[in-house]
Amino acid sequence: MSLECWQEVINDYEKLLENERGYDVIICVDGNEEIRAHSLVLSTRSQYFCTKLSEENVERRDGKIIIKRPDISSKLFNMILRFIYCGRIDFTAIEGFELIKLSIEVDDLNIRTLFPQIEDYLIKNQSTFLYQNTIEILETIYQRESFTKLWNFCLEKIYKEPKMLFETDKFVNLKAPLVESVFKRNDLKLDEIIGILSNYDKFNKLKEPLTELLFKRNDLDLDKIVIMLFNSDKFINLKAPLLKLIIERDDLILEEIDVWNSLLKWGLAQNPTISQDSTKWNDEEIKIIERTLHGFIPLVRFYYMSPEDFLDKIFPLKELLPKDLLNNLLTFHITPSRRANVNIPPSRQLKVDSAIIKPKNIAIFAGWIDKREYTHYIPYRFNLLYRANRDGNTAAFHAKCDNKGATIVVAKIQNSELIVGGYNPLHWDSNGAYRTTKDSFIFSFTDRNDLQTAKVGYINHGHYSNAIYCHQSNGPTFGNGHDLIIHPINQNSNSNQSSYSKIDIAGNFRTENYEVYQVIKK
Repeated sequence: MSLECWQEVINDYEKLLENERGYDVIICVDGNEEIRAHSLVLSTRSQYFCTKLSEENVERRDGKIIIKRPDISSKLFNMILRFIYCGRIDFTAIEGFELIKLSIEVDDLNIRTLFPQIEDYLIKNQSTFLYQNTIEILETIYQRESFTKLWNFCLEKIYKEPKMLFETDKFVNLKAPLVESVFKRNDLKLDEIIGILSNYDKFNKLKEPLTELLFKRNDLDLDKIVIMLFNSDKFINLKAPLLKLIIERDDLILEEIDVWNSLLKWGLAQNPTISQDSTKWNDEEIKIIERTLHGFIPLVRFYYMSPEDFLDKIFPLKELLPKDLLNNLLTFHITPSRRANVNIPPSRQLKVDSAIIKPKNIAIFAGWIDKREYTHYIPYRFNLLYRANRDGNTAAFHAKCDNKGATIVVAKIQNSELIVGGYNPLHWDSNGAYRTTKDSFIFSFTDRNDLQTAKVGYINHGHYSNAIYCHQSNGPTFGNGHDLIIHPINQNSNSNQSSYSKIDIAGNFRTENYEVYQVIKK
């Protein structure tokens, strides 16, 4: 027969703590209050005390070991000491940040059986407090490896609501490792943060290593921040490393000539004694500007500028460019037949706000508009005006697209990869009349992911007056009859080709979605 009387042992140890009989350790806590304890119990239950009490030079007074812990309150230490002696602790006696402080002291004292219990209690019973004070808690525990559960719990809150990091001016004092751990999360949705940081005053308060880390994230859409920075008169204050990170991004939204003009503006700001008029620069000033911009020149995609911009804006400042780059640019622009001999870097990634097409389709559309091939510089912007499954029916199409100038329509056919559409070089309206043009076209892609399946049909000679039909009850409509009419989603659209060259669009079809883009000449 075996007998276990744990409760009696626990009660006896609690009495030993309370009557202090035979104590040999004095712990001095906050306010110089002295708490008496027994070295054998302490060293058995805490690795911290085991190490501390075995030190050769430990302080002694009247034969008692003295341990000074002025950083901890007597209330918290007495709670911890009671747990050390008899395994009892009442978490309900404290709340909020006192619980955080308790967990930190328990971690410091290396009481491994108690620490996870405090973490679990906080998560299960103090979730409101944790949610309301997430940033402050993370700032407190971010260097403590033991706080895995609490750290992950709070980070999940930020991952779901990342704007909380920056919605107040508290973020100015955030420690870099904390924000870095957030920015490095690949599945983090930072749209709200980017919106906040699009305000220059907010962005400017972000610590420099974090701004660089932000721009090293190639999966983020930083257009709002880039536009804000380059349009701000404070753009000239950007540090060179950050400016380089921005300009080298493949998804930079700016036109290359705007990148160049901004670089010149920044370079001149770094050398305020040099004239803003480049025609007045002497040889020494040219060398200064060349040295200032030297590290940025390889990052500018000169080959994707228009010939006019190259001639008017780049060539007059040819001394700033390396000779081999200048010679290649001259070959590229003057003798297109020799472009194969030029090592042309890849273009930046075209961007298109679309649920249907990819950026590669844009170059095709631009080529059809001008009836030529575009492989480098594309002279148009395509701005989304209308998306059927987002904006609604035909009335919404007219509200968003009428009188907006040239547009291109793209529609995806249900249950397929087929897309069809058309280009209106004039504008849409609700007047119930045909409009005349010889520049419109309709098109199809049998497979929207395969450019080789593209077909285009221009308005036929003799049908120019029936090229575009505008009516308040119709969506986008091309040709007499009509060659292509797009109705709302889940209604029958149709094609009865007569005014445009044949491109084999099915007679009747239903669209899964369709979009209308405003086409703007750069």
